[in-house]
Amino acid sequence: MGVIQKQSITGTIYSYVGVLLGFITTGLLLPRLLSTDEVGLLRILVSYSTLLAQFAALGFNFVTIKFFPYFRDKEKNYHGFLGLALIVGLLGFLLTASVYMGFHNPVVEHARQKSALFIPYYYYVVPLIFFTLLFGIFDTYYRVLYNAVKGIVYKEIVQRSLILISILLYYFKVVDFHVMVIIYTLAIISPAIFLLFALIKDKLLFIKPDFGFIDKKMIKQMLSVAFFGIIASYSGVLVMNIDVIMVDHYLGLGQAGIYTIAFFFGTLILVPMRTMGKIGSVVIADAWKKNDKSIIFDIYQKSTLSLGVIGLLLFIGVIGNLNNVFSIIGKDYEAGKYVILFIGLANVSDIFMGISPQIIANSKYYRWLSYLMLVFAVLVIGTNLIFIPMYGITGAALASFISKFIYNTLKYIFLYKKFHFQPFNYKHLLILLLAGLSLGLSTLIPVFNSFIIDIIVRSMVIGLLFLLPVYFFKVSNEINNKVDQILRRLFSVNK
Repeated sequence: MGVIQKQSITGTIYSYVGVLLGFITTGLLLPRLLSTDEVGLLRILVSYSTLLAQFAALGFNFVTIKFFPYFRDKEKNYHGFLGLALIVGLLGFLLTASVYMGFHNPVVEHARQKSALFIPYYYYVVPLIFFTLLFGIFDTYYRVLYNAVKGIVYKEIVQRSLILISILLYYFKVVDFHVMVIIYTLAIISPAIFLLFALIKDKLLFIKPDFGFIDKKMIKQMLSVAFFGIIASYSGVLVMNIDVIMVDHYLGLGQAGIYTIAFFFGTLILVPMRTMGKIGSVVIADAWKKNDKSIIFDIYQKSTLSLGVIGLLLFIGVIGNLNNVFSIIGKDYEAGKYVILFIGLANVSDIFMGISPQIIANSKYYRWLSYLMLVFAVLVIGTNLIFIPMYGITGAALASFISKFIYNTLKYIFLYKKFHFQPFNYKHLLILLLAGLSLGLSTLIPVFNSFIIDIIVRSMVIGLLFLLPVYFFKVSNEINNKVDQILRRLFSVNK
């Protein structure tokens, strides 16, 4: 796990710098400066563009991960694989943008009722689709070249810094809301532009495809992977964005804005998983090419433990400070309290499955990930249809939790049945027990008048109660080794 561990740690550090920037923007500034409708608008623009960009990719990012090991020859410019990806992406964009623009009238008519603010910005989604698609192509290309960190830097730090600047310009009344949305849109598209210049600088922009390298058998296999990749990737993005779209549809932009802010806090625990998954998928693809199941299982098991520890720590930290969260973002958002809880629980079930999707996606059973994702999408839509009318935004979060738990259970059963991979042992139960005890004991801490002091004290107590037993019981060798390495450096500096 050397490459995975090194890039995961580096990527996670950058990701949490991005989380800090996101917290300043989403947790502090947006709830105070914008109405819930305006917050909902910003989220809807991103949700539509992300959803449609995944379809525009035509499943080719899956093709890149699975087939790039066969193109890995720098002397031959990787046989122009990037150019092939760009051609497919351009075709997908033209198709998707045409369909989206064709739906202008019915979408606008529906928006007049509860989401009128979206109407003037309908066409902003089109450039967002293009540059989101372009970023996905470039980022995946860098990932297969074992550089997952570059995309993380541009996405998590540069983009969020520019978003923060747009909000601050509005705060200081340098620009009005309309101009702020324009700058916000430019910030969203910026990572793709930065990655393009990075490719030029690194001399990796090989855009002339080597069609002679691709035989009929490979084309057939690529088309199969791309088809099922469309289902898997589109279903994956659908389940990440359909809830806020359905909240907007049923309840309006205002409730979508509240859901957006609460959702942010519930998804903090997923940051390490996203980082590990990006580089892990590339290593697993190479291991499947060699049919080295021992390496794959080792990565699978270690990922469930290390991600489980970090994810649970973040979860109990957020839940333990739930009242403080709403002291920060304001009482207008208190309706999102249970959104944070249920989204957090949904993501806990995710982190305990480690990088299982990457294992399935890069195996000979890659089609099954598409089937599972399709089931997941149907579950999410179905449960949202049931629970949003009953419980509002809490119902949307509950729907996500139920759907994701079932989906993760199905992934576990599949990996066990097909490969006899069973990553769980007593250590997983131990960290669940330690997390529950730490959270329970933290409720005995008296509430401080200052929520800042309360956050600091409560978080430190929760962290120590959870992490010290995790270290001494040696739950994760990777975490212990990293802690020991840091301690050795500290002691050597002191000496």
